Amino acid sequence: MTAANEIIHQTLRLRLMAALTALPPKSEGLDFARLKKLTGATDGNLGAHIAALERADYVTVEKMFVDRKPRTVVKATGTGRKAFAEHVAFLKSIIEQ
Repeated sequence: MTAANEIIHQTLRLRLMAALTALPPKSEGLDFARLKKLTGATDGNLGAHIAALERADYVTVEKMFVDRKPRTVVKATGTGRKAFAEHVAFLKSIIEQ
């Protein structure tokens, strides 16, 4: 049996990756405000977990201005999608035992 992915296994990062990988690979991703609403996280907590996923190359973060307002968009990478799928398989293997 494979091991848990310790980066993804943390509850908030698991929620983030689930939301991001539910989107088609070619999608724009989700903006910070939407992720905050989906997870119920604070700005600082969400930012820290997104940064951890970015360091692992599981997500990309694009910062831009739209109508003079900052907008941050997060998108799962191919590496992140693969890692999440493997982690889900690991969790399923526990359930099936």
